[in-house]
Amino acid sequence: MDTSTIWKQFLSKIQETLSPMLYETWFLDTKLIDLKDDTATVLVPMHVHKKHLKENYNELIEEVFTEITGSNFKFEYVIEEELEKNINVDADLIGVPSNANFESNLDSRYTFDNFIVGASNKFAKATALAVAEKPGAMYNPLFIYSKSGLGKTHLMQAIGNYIVKNSNLKVLYVTSEKFVNDFLQICKRNKDNNFEMTDNFKNKYRNIDVLMIDDIQYLEIANTTQQEFFNTFNELHQKNKQIIISSDRSPDDLKKLEERLRTRFNWGLTIDILPPDFKLRMDIIEKKIEEHNISINFPLDVKELIASNCTSDIRKLEGAITRVLAYATIMNGSDIDLDLANEALKDYFVKSIQAKNKVEQVMAVVANHYNITVEDLKSKKRLAKIAIPRQIAMYICRTQLEESLPKIGLEFGGKDHTTVMHSVDKIKKEIQNDNLFKIEVDKLINEIK
Repeated sequence: MDTSTIWKQFLSKIQETLSPMLYETWFLDTKLIDLKDDTATVLVPMHVHKKHLKENYNELIEEVFTEITGSNFKFEYVIEEELEKNINVDADLIGVPSNANFESNLDSRYTFDNFIVGASNKFAKATALAVAEKPGAMYNPLFIYSKSGLGKTHLMQAIGNYIVKNSNLKVLYVTSEKFVNDFLQICKRNKDNNFEMTDNFKNKYRNIDVLMIDDIQYLEIANTTQQEFFNTFNELHQKNKQIIISSDRSPDDLKKLEERLRTRFNWGLTIDILPPDFKLRMDIIEKKIEEHNISINFPLDVKELIASNCTSDIRKLEGAITRVLAYATIMNGSDIDLDLANEALKDYFVKSIQAKNKVEQVMAVVANHYNITVEDLKSKKRLAKIAIPRQIAMYICRTQLEESLPKIGLEFGGKDHTTVMHSVDKIKKEIQNDNLFKIEVDKLINEIK
């Protein structure tokens, strides 16, 4: 088998492993030119390819090549100039300078691999990955917003860690508070003697390839700093440097920020992360329990209890798991069951229990109106005098309380979410087609409100 055939097979397998962008950037224009003794020599386009393949892909290259040839080879990477002049260029010296010592402020624990995906955040992750694979080229700036505890910081840091791992770009992650403090340090100094500090500030925030600012909403209270951020943003954007911003609100809702900043935040792409649905919360719980590496059994009904009550904050969900595990340990390693979990979480779920009581309130009002019991609504009875009130109650929980389908099903005696969906759709159609029925449902809604 000649080198051309071997390398064609190799590239085919590598292409299956990497994203199209990474494959085209680092492998598409490479060529195997020599196999001698235990060394494989690969021709690459530029010095940066020598450095990047050696530092980031060498292990993968050797593994795939061994799979194809059945032999172990060391790899050398050369450029055309070296072949023509018979010299060896040290990529560490002439290639792109290493940024190994650059402080990015990234936490390596946050990656795309451990960002758990569901319907509420699937688009956010896909967009973030696209930016990570080609920073500065698309969606610039990228503006991510959501309520606290839904994964904004995780997603931002995952982008940063991916870029650092797969390129030699300088990435800087800071909170808006840190940006403000750094700027105020300059302002506090004597104006005649702060040239060096000003240069250091500009070098830190403008001599980079990717700037990530977390919680930009806190810039609203720092009017003097908004001008400097505006200047920093403009310079980076003009140089096609990637800017990634997060907030607890959309750009249009940051009313205290200067309009010219809000306008620039909308230049690229704005994405929001919605609260996780029941299925995603269950998946997160499974993952967090797996990370705890516990040997004690964590029953399904306890997981459902946590998932049903921690509906809008992943941190609170993680805290509930930790609390149950700690309580079981304190109780001399007691088995985890629903009674233990309820005891451990009775104070932790105060707000969530109030939300749950709203569902119970809906059931109580509907049951009283139709002269049946709440237990009838939760039962599997299919009599019309029970089935229709049950469907109405589910409809109200879905449209007025905005509860998830799985949670409604759980509260109504463990019904499947498809059953809830069918009930909601059926009542919607009845309301559209029967005005008297609509009036009756509206009365129930007003009574509940």
